[in-house]
Amino acid sequence: MHARRVRSPSDNQAANNGSVARNFLSERRVLTKRAGCGCARDSLLKERRFMRREIFRPRVLLLIGTIVCVHVGAFLAAAQEPSPSQQGLITTFAPIVEKVAPSVVTVFTTQTVSRGQTAFPFGDDTLRQFFGGQLPQRQGKQTLQGLGSGVIVSPDGYILTANHVVSGAEEIMVGLGTELRKYKAKKVGTDPGTDVALLKIEEKNLPAITFADSEKARAGDIVLAIGNPFGLRQTVTMGIISAVGRGGMGIVDYENFIQTDAAINMGNSGGALVDTEGRLLGINTAIFSRSGGNQGVGFAIPANLARDVMQSLREKGRVVRGYIGASVQTLTPELAEAMKLKGQPTGALVGEVVPKSPSEKAGMRTGDVITAVNGKKISDARELRLMIGSMAPGTKVQIEVNREGQSKNINVELAEMPPGEAEQGAETTPEESAQPEKATVFGGVAVADITDEIRNALNLSKDVKGAVIAEIDAESSAAKAGLREGDVIQEVNKQPVKNAKDLVAISKRLKPNEKILIRVWSQGRSGFVALEPK
Repeated sequence: MHARRVRSPSDNQAANNGSVARNFLSERRVLTKRAGCGCARDSLLKERRFMRREIFRPRVLLLIGTIVCVHVGAFLAAAQEPSPSQQGLITTFAPIVEKVAPSVVTVFTTQTVSRGQTAFPFGDDTLRQFFGGQLPQRQGKQTLQGLGSGVIVSPDGYILTANHVVSGAEEIMVGLGTELRKYKAKKVGTDPGTDVALLKIEEKNLPAITFADSEKARAGDIVLAIGNPFGLRQTVTMGIISAVGRGGMGIVDYENFIQTDAAINMGNSGGALVDTEGRLLGINTAIFSRSGGNQGVGFAIPANLARDVMQSLREKGRVVRGYIGASVQTLTPELAEAMKLKGQPTGALVGEVVPKSPSEKAGMRTGDVITAVNGKKISDARELRLMIGSMAPGTKVQIEVNREGQSKNINVELAEMPPGEAEQGAETTPEESAQPEKATVFGGVAVADITDEIRNALNLSKDVKGAVIAEIDAESSAAKAGLREGDVIQEVNKQPVKNAKDLVAISKRLKPNEKILIRVWSQGRSGFVALEPK
C-alpha cells in the first residue's frame, strides 16, 4: 500500500502552470498551422516569453517565502524559549560540590594481623570490597592499610562513617581537605547492626554537613555521591534514587537502605550521599556487584537512621534498642494460605515468644501476626524490627495482632534488647555418631527423635521439642521451601510434634490438597514454613 500524498498549495500552483502551458502550446500549434507566416511566429515567441515569466515567477516567490518563514519562525521560537537556567533546570552541580566537599573526609586505618587472618572482621564480600585493604599472605605479623570515607557532622570534630571501615582498626587517621591535613581519630562508638560508626578528632570550626529528612526521599530524586574511591580524594558522581526502604540484603541486621545508581566504588564507603541542596541523605555503605566494581546498584544508610544511631553513640557510647522478646518473620502469601487467613494479610508472623519477655507477659502467642504498632501498619518483619528497635526501653506500645483471623490489641512495655540478641544462631549439624532411627515424611524428609547427643550438637534448649531433620531430598518441596538438615519440626498445622513417631502420625492424617504449615526451629530461632499439598 502506498502512502497517500496530500496536495499542497505549491502542487496546485504547478498544476495551474501546467494547464496554462498546455493551452499555450495548443494555441501555438493552431496559430502555426493556420497562419503559416513570420508575423504569427513573432507574435507567438513574444507570447511564449511572457508565459514563461508567468509560469516560473510564482514558484520562485513561494520558495523564497518558505525560506523566510522558516528562518524567521526559528528565530522567534529561539527568542521566546527560556534557557535551561530560566526554566529552573540545574545546569551545573559545582555550587553544591563546593559546599559539601569540605565536609567529606578520608579515613585511613591500620591493623596488624597474623598469616591466615583477614583484615575484615565480617565475612560478607559485599562489605569487604569497600574497605580497600590489601591482603598479602606472608609469614608472621602483617600491617594492613585500609581506606574509606567519612562525613563531618559537627563543627567540634564528630565524624560519621561506616562501621566496617573502622572495625578492627588499631589506628585511625582522618584526612581533611584537598591538602589532606591528617588528624588522629578515636572511636566514640560503633553499631554493627546498622553499619554506623562515630569518630572524633580534636579540632574546632569544622565545616559540618546539614542533614536532610531522609523520610522524604523518593525514587527518581537526583543525588550526588561524594567520597574517596581508590584514594581519589573528593570524587563526585551523580545519579538518582532507585528505591527507598531496601531490606533483605543480608548485610546488616537493621536494613532500610536508600538504593542509588550513582557510581560507588571501593573507598566510597562511609562517604556522603547528598541531595541537590547539598544536604546529607545517607551514608554510603555497600554495592551489589558480580565483578567487584560499580554496576549501578549502590546502598546508603538513611540519614535519619544514621543520626539516631549517632546521638545514641555520642550520649551512651552504644546503641540502646527496644525489645519485645519475639522471633518474627514476614508473613508470605503461602504462609497466609496455610494459616487460612482471609484476604491479603500482611505483617510479621510470630514464630517464637521468648520466656519471661515483654511479649509473653503481655499475652502474645506463637502464630500471632503483628499487623500494626501504635496504629501504624506493619508490612513485614523488617519494618517491625526497625520500628521497635528505634524506641527506647520502657516505652509502652499497643501492638495489633491477627490471631486466627480475629484482630486483637496487646499492650507491651518494651525492655532493653540484650547484647547479641539480633545475631543468628550458629550453623551446626548432628554429629555422625548420632544415628537414631529415621522415618520419612512429606515426600523426601527423613526425621528422627532428638537424642541428648543431637541436642548438644545443635545447642538446643530443653524446651525445644519435636523431630529433627536427619536427611532431606534436595529436589523435595520441603527443601525448596527452605527446610534443611538439623532443623527441628515443632508443629504441623498447629498440632504440636513430640517426636518422629508423632510427626509420622500427624502427616498421615493430612487431607489431600491441604496446605501444610510447619513450625520449625532453625539456627537458634523458631519460624514457619508453608509446604505445598502432598
